[in-house]
Amino acid sequence: MRKFWIVWGFTFVFSIQLTAQKIAEKSDSLAIVSILFKQQEDWNKGDIDAFMEGYLKSDQLVFSGSSGPIYGWNATKERYKKNYSSRLLMGSLAFDVLNLISLSPTVAQLQGKFYLTREIADSSGFFTLTWVKIEDQWLIISDHTSASE
Repeated sequence: MRKFWIVWGFTFVFSIQLTAQKIAEKSDSLAIVSILFKQQEDWNKGDIDAFMEGYLKSDQLVFSGSSGPIYGWNATKERYKKNYSSRLLMGSLAFDVLNLISLSPTVAQLQGKFYLTREIADSSGFFTLTWVKIEDQWLIISDHTSASE
């Protein structure tokens, strides 16, 4: 009987994990990745204003980096403009998508890697983006980015 409950427990936990995280629908994946690579393009044009269009324009937006969390769309935009105030500092950005999962029909999570190539010093690292679907539009509500080099 004990063996039954152990097997049942593992099956229950495993089934919860399978239903909680699944591969995102193809149309949602394409929409999210399209926005991400539009941000890459905007960054490489030096257009932070256009880059920010991928983020939810809300005080609920949170950006977490090495200096801690920043809340709100305006504060996040100002952080980018302060830290990347010139093309020299912005450099050239490239993304790799590592994983994209659906947490619900309107929430997805993307893990990726970034590469920032600059004359002054290259940088790279990892990021996790939480996306929300509002009125058929996917937007980033949480960005956790960490440089590894």
